[in-house]
Amino acid sequence: MVTNAPAIVIRPAARDFSDWEDVRQLILDAFAYMGPRIDPPSSALRLTPKSVQASAESGALLLAYSAGDLVGCLFLHQKNDALYISKLAVSPAHQHAGIGRKLVAAARGEARQRGICMLELETRVELTENHAAFARMGFIRTAETSHEGFDRPTSIVMRAPVPQAGEGAHLLRGRNRISS
Repeated sequence: MVTNAPAIVIRPAARDFSDWEDVRQLILDAFAYMGPRIDPPSSALRLTPKSVQASAESGALLLAYSAGDLVGCLFLHQKNDALYISKLAVSPAHQHAGIGRKLVAAARGEARQRGICMLELETRVELTENHAAFARMGFIRTAETSHEGFDRPTSIVMRAPVPQAGEGAHLLRGRNRISS
């Protein structure tokens, strides 16, 4: 079956990027389904355009576009030995089309460029479908964490190796390709 779906383009936010409210709204839209399922509520609810900008400026922001429209994003920050992924979001109308996988592939590429051998992220305990999706991208569960004031695990930490040039690249071949 041939489709005329526009190509997905992944790129870092440009230095002069200023659509912080669009990124904030994308995250809120993508995370809305979590509201009744997770406790405590998502930190996404506290985002402001200024906090989104500050997070991007203290690390990196990767953006996914389809036909010129913003459809996905993720933030990257160095965390110990890993490149930490946060606020991975895909517009609800574009979910289940491989955009999250492409964003993670771009994060792997960024880690590789920086010589970082590990990706890390956290996902809520209740969101088992996210655990499975990240596992399909090579992430494994490495720890549990609790939000302040909770005596039970509320999040899990997942990590994935980043093969450096020439080592284990066959593990990712054919997966996680980025359109440019």
